[in-house]
Amino acid sequence: MPPTALVLVAALAIATSVATSQEAPPRNDSLASVTFTVRHDDAPAAGVVVRSVRDSPGTNEPASPQTAAQTDALGMARLRLPAGPHTLVAGRLGLRPDTLRLTLRAGRDTAITIALEEQETELETIVVTATRGERRVEDTPLRVEVIGEEEIAEKVAMTPGDIAMMLNETSGLRVQSSSPSLGGASVRIQGLRGRYSLVLSDGLPLYGQAGGLGLMQIPPLDLARVEVIKGSASALYGGSALGGVINLISRRPSRETARTVLVNRTSRGGSDGVLFGSGPITSRVGYTLLAGAHGQTRQDVDDDGWMDIPGYSRGVVRPRLYFNDGEGRTAFVTAGFTAEDRNGGSPEGRGIPGGIGPFVEGLRTRRADVGALARWAIADSSDTPLHGAILTVRGVLVGQRHGHRFGGLLEHDRHRTDFVEAALAVPRGRFTTVAGAAYERDSYRAADVAGVDYTHSVPAAFAQVDVDVASRLSLSASVRAESHNVYGTAVNPRLSLLLRGPSEGALAGWTSRLSGGTGTAAPTPFTDEVDATTLSSVEPYIVDGRSTLVAERARSASLDVGGPVRTAFGRLELNATAFASRIEHPLLARDSPRQPVAGSSRLLLANASVPTTNWGADMFARLRIENVLSGELGLLGTYVHLRSTDEDPGEPGVRRDAPLTPRHAAGVDVIWEKESHGRLGLEFFYTGRQSLDDNPYRTESRPYLLVGLLGEWRVGRSRRTRIFVNGENLGGVRQTRFDPLVLPQRGRGGRWTTDAWTELTGATINAGVRADLP
Repeated sequence: MPPTALVLVAALAIATSVATSQEAPPRNDSLASVTFTVRHDDAPAAGVVVRSVRDSPGTNEPASPQTAAQTDALGMARLRLPAGPHTLVAGRLGLRPDTLRLTLRAGRDTAITIALEEQETELETIVVTATRGERRVEDTPLRVEVIGEEEIAEKVAMTPGDIAMMLNETSGLRVQSSSPSLGGASVRIQGLRGRYSLVLSDGLPLYGQAGGLGLMQIPPLDLARVEVIKGSASALYGGSALGGVINLISRRPSRETARTVLVNRTSRGGSDGVLFGSGPITSRVGYTLLAGAHGQTRQDVDDDGWMDIPGYSRGVVRPRLYFNDGEGRTAFVTAGFTAEDRNGGSPEGRGIPGGIGPFVEGLRTRRADVGALARWAIADSSDTPLHGAILTVRGVLVGQRHGHRFGGLLEHDRHRTDFVEAALAVPRGRFTTVAGAAYERDSYRAADVAGVDYTHSVPAAFAQVDVDVASRLSLSASVRAESHNVYGTAVNPRLSLLLRGPSEGALAGWTSRLSGGTGTAAPTPFTDEVDATTLSSVEPYIVDGRSTLVAERARSASLDVGGPVRTAFGRLELNATAFASRIEHPLLARDSPRQPVAGSSRLLLANASVPTTNWGADMFARLRIENVLSGELGLLGTYVHLRSTDEDPGEPGVRRDAPLTPRHAAGVDVIWEKESHGRLGLEFFYTGRQSLDDNPYRTESRPYLLVGLLGEWRVGRSRRTRIFVNGENLGGVRQTRFDPLVLPQRGRGGRWTTDAWTELTGATINAGVRADLP
């Protein structure tokens, strides 16, 4: 057994021993009874988890014999708790959790009736989707960061066509251009390359291996919130989550029919039209529908004969059906289709700089997917061995086809992802145990390129235990074992600890989280270097049916501290995270020793001999001030310090600063909002110097500051229509103001452009209308 796994087993044994030793029953005269009756829509609510968190436990006071239970078919549950102050929490998927405080007296019974309301944004699904345990996000030892509905609404007005800006302005995340010619981008989590980031939709891998254009093809109008796990999450989701997870949670249908229409136009020739609709079909079944049409004209901003802004036309449609029987059984089915055509390079009939003829690059994408997820809460009855357990089953089918034109080359490929998973979560007092199995098959076929086709079949088993060791200490341990048909077997554990602050005093509400884990990733040819060129430039790495590469293996750890501070202005929320990661055998693309073809070098995919390392700190402060001009003023400050090193592809064994990873990045966001009238926002984002690779004009970028201004107003008697005007990069920062984007001669893999280290578009204004139709 690997040493890390031994540590995990030992930690679990210790936690179990501690928790078990604390479960010795206290004297009967020290206990009190609490009987819950939970209702929803004037009917009993079954499957609701009620839990007690002791506010001020005695130093040597024994734990209660039952601190959590699940309501039965009559909506009733009973706890036996020590006398004293308690915080009681009741919640279930799809219902807004309720929290109350009370002081219990020994030997007395207390009856409580709670009415839970439907929750469209599903705060609790953060827990289930991101960590698989039936726990609130505040009680989860593994830190899950949330981008809330208000922040999403703000970004919808800025970029209605994609989620890139929403993620880029989140602390610790950076959206990096991977293909300047086509406008592709990937999201880096704490400095790790985008291929290590797993993007999910409602816990489903609907985007498969989305590649560098995946983020640019997801409109945000149907999102309720976004959950982010930073650091290796392979113990939860396998090799695709070596760097972290971004989970997009969609809006749920409400009891009444709702329709939202958004129309947007930019000063750079972009346009968006999006429709979102939702409503009930029956008392148990509802629907949502997202449909969007997006376009952009090609723009040569600096008039040098190369398109700084590629053109595209895209259509997206995604219907969803939801089922909820009100007794703990829920399900949804979704299907999606995306069709997009992109064009970049040089204009027709015009040569690129240097007197060379026209060079046109284009990409045709067609993607279809279907996914389903079902949850079944087993009634909390003593007659059922698995009483109170929750069974979750999910599955996905994704198919993609591409046609890539790169000058005189034309490549076609198809990509398919199949995924199925079943997991059972069993809450028992202080313990919540999850066990499950999954199977994923990822296949790629290139019609015009040899030596890059692959089929990855990965069956896996996983387990997780969440333990409330004490009232202020929780532990979560998970482990996943995978058997990869190409890269062998891997076992990846993760251990997380949560320490809560006291219920009163200066540290009330503060938490500390310590987390560490390992991950394993299977190499594929989809690196940033390949995104910027073509697969035809890649040397075959599949020889006689076997890969010449080995799996990438990562270790990561983080320490997180945060909580609220009461000030004279309002509630100040602070958080700081220190993180570090190390990837052994990282995949890189270096120049092939073979003779260049058509004046350009070929790419050789290889495992580096020098590990990739990342370490740094991620901090934010958020302050909300009420009653400012009859509205609320929000201030958000973020700062990220990052040190990242990897191997220089041109000098094997030599370590360097990783390109395109700024050591310093900071942001300030000021927004005033009055719900019935609108919002005004002002943003500043600073990016420090970055090391650059294969750039003949400079080896280090310049620091830059981006300024944005947003105004949104509600109009009409019902205030259901919003008019928004947004200015991005008002200072006009543009890379081509400093250096050309186009290389003087073809670079690595035949590419014609340098990496994009800052904006290529310059100042941009967009304006539009968002209407909630009756």
